[in-house]
Amino acid sequence: MFQIAVCDDNIDELSNMVQLINLYRASKNFSCEYAVFPNGFDLVSALERGKRFDIYCLDIIMPGFTGIDVAKEIRTFDKTAPVLFFTSSPEFALESYSVKAINYVLKPISKEKLFFTFDEMLEQIKAEKDGDAVIVKSNEGIQKILISNLVFVEVIGRNVLYHLRSGKVVECTQAFSSVCDNLMKYGCFIKPHRSYLVNMQYVDTIENHRITLQTLSSVPIAQGKSRGIKQQYLAFQMEDN
Repeated sequence: MFQIAVCDDNIDELSNMVQLINLYRASKNFSCEYAVFPNGFDLVSALERGKRFDIYCLDIIMPGFTGIDVAKEIRTFDKTAPVLFFTSSPEFALESYSVKAINYVLKPISKEKLFFTFDEMLEQIKAEKDGDAVIVKSNEGIQKILISNLVFVEVIGRNVLYHLRSGKVVECTQAFSSVCDNLMKYGCFIKPHRSYLVNMQYVDTIENHRITLQTLSSVPIAQGKSRGIKQQYLAFQMEDN
């Protein structure tokens, strides 16, 4: 059973988080208990008394003791517990990376946002022991993307879009060439087109002009590359088996 700490100085936001966690617990059969804290001082005081949690959901902008301050205290004794920031301001995204936050979610927090965030977090906890990951700076802040959750990547203009298994799309502004160099080293990616990278773990079918993925998305294959792509995929499958 997971123990969750929820900390926010806004009582309405705190109540909303509790309601959403209860919805998630019921709909996903998620075994958890939670404790709520109306400020950072109370949470840090509980930690100083020896209380420990598996997951921390923190607001950042709180008087006196901010969510970043609380996360720094957490990291003095626990380097790996997931820290989730739920905040109204994007300005602390880079600072959140310094305390190894697992996600940075902008308010208002809806059911969809919380469910996506918790789904990804739990997938990451399960895969963390042997899961490779990349760190990207998205429009929402610094994010960690597990290779096992990444279906395909595409570039549109100056924007690179990371399409995840959950359906979420993480958008970044970076050079696609550096993205390709970084991801190709994992051995499970193919480049069927100059604007796409595909994780072969999610390939469903390969036709002459397109790849259909298990998520039902499709990616084009550039002219003349079909045979090479099929050979790469077969080699990957044989190696995987």
